[in-house]
Amino acid sequence: MSHDPLHSVGPIAGLFDTAIRRYPERECMVDGDRRYTYRQVGEEVSRYVQFFKSRGVTRGQGLSLLSQNRVEAMFVTLACQFMGVRYTALHPLVGIEEHRFILDDAESDVLVVDADHYPEQARIVEPGLRIFSLDPHAACEDILSGLPASPQPLAIEADGGELPWIYYTGGTTGRPKGVLMSHRMAVTNMMTIAAVREWPDQPRLLMASPISHMGAFNSGPVMMKGGTVVIVPRFDVLGFFDVVERERISVALLVPTMLYAILDHPRLDEFDLSSLKLITIGGSPISPQRLEEAMRRFGPIFSQFLGQSECGTISYLAVADHDLSKPQRLQSCGLPVAGKDIRVLDADMNEVGVGEVGEICARGPGVTDGYWKRPEETAKAFAGGWLHTGDLARRDEEGFLYIVGRAKDMIITGGFNVYPKEIEDALDRHPAVALSAVIGVPHPKWGEAVTAFVVLRPGQAASAEELMVRVRKTCGAVQTPKAVHFVEELPLTGYKKVDKVALRTPFWAEQDRQVG
Repeated sequence: MSHDPLHSVGPIAGLFDTAIRRYPERECMVDGDRRYTYRQVGEEVSRYVQFFKSRGVTRGQGLSLLSQNRVEAMFVTLACQFMGVRYTALHPLVGIEEHRFILDDAESDVLVVDADHYPEQARIVEPGLRIFSLDPHAACEDILSGLPASPQPLAIEADGGELPWIYYTGGTTGRPKGVLMSHRMAVTNMMTIAAVREWPDQPRLLMASPISHMGAFNSGPVMMKGGTVVIVPRFDVLGFFDVVERERISVALLVPTMLYAILDHPRLDEFDLSSLKLITIGGSPISPQRLEEAMRRFGPIFSQFLGQSECGTISYLAVADHDLSKPQRLQSCGLPVAGKDIRVLDADMNEVGVGEVGEICARGPGVTDGYWKRPEETAKAFAGGWLHTGDLARRDEEGFLYIVGRAKDMIITGGFNVYPKEIEDALDRHPAVALSAVIGVPHPKWGEAVTAFVVLRPGQAASAEELMVRVRKTCGAVQTPKAVHFVEELPLTGYKKVDKVALRTPFWAEQDRQVG
């Protein structure tokens, strides 16, 4: 990466270093019965830095981490930021072949693995790759047994012009791409999150999302505010209830499927969840009906954000904008955040009018510089000097954005553009519907036929015709599904998003066989 010292920012580690110095005796991290003050976190990170240096890990090398959520994974992540080691997380919910691909693509020199949970990855043999484990393991050295007894003064060795982080996308449309996350991009987005959300005083954040994904990135703003990060290995509903009650969690970051599981759990009312002051929803669009249900159950504590690996937070729907007297507003993903130039543009890069559909495009200091080793895809993503997010949206008179779908999910039927999100919102508002997904499937007359997959609530019933009539009245004839399939569950990606590729594949594969 090019380094312009006059227009650069300090390294990511500066945010954490300031927090460690500012709040030394406050509780910083909790993992089960282990509790660490900010001072103790700084000491632990120092010990990890010393370990890596003693094993020949140097500034500018690449380190990948594969772990369940645990405090040691946070120490490794922070050590990389202080050392100036290029960090790449491996998602724990995808398979070993994707892990192998990323290790090779990211040019990782070191793999740190939670060997108790990923023993196969601890035995990967790749030229030039050194592996350390977070637990005793026969195949590689255990970090914990090699940590020095005493910490040294923690110093920032990273440089703001270096590449600190490669963040791999979900890969639902092919091989994952490595997003270049500069110090400038990371610091800008962490400060945006810290500024825009309605954080309670000294927030206590439940880190249930994978550290490799939303978890670690959201710990930065919490530490900037002197709060506490409470780490759990993975999300499960009863575990969520227990930890919120026991640790008096005030902030939770959830994807919609997590919230649905919480609302549908039969033991929801057995736990004291009154400590929750802010639940932020992100990752994928939420059903407006389920959001209304959650607000009636938990109160006015919900916010939403639209974000993307390539540019962090794009827009934010504040707690005050979640007004049950204005149900239409609940379908918005909020107002564009400050610090980025966010526009809704047409194919000719002109801004669309109010109510018209265009693609959300972004530029500014919180946007990536491109993709790792993919100049052609970088050029395509930045055509016209803007990052093309692939999200299609319209905006209202007040500037609020409303997602209508991903560009790649748009259905072209009979020459009309159909946006699945509008149909899914109509289906999800039916009292019997728990979750829906809409795709286009091959059709000899229409090109693509609108097709819905619906999961019903337990004990509820609805007919396909009933749901079709509902969509026809709400959205129109063109948007009405030609078929409705009732399923027990929808396929999810490793990132807990509905996997529309998996839904589409059988239909398009069948067409390919017929053509062949």
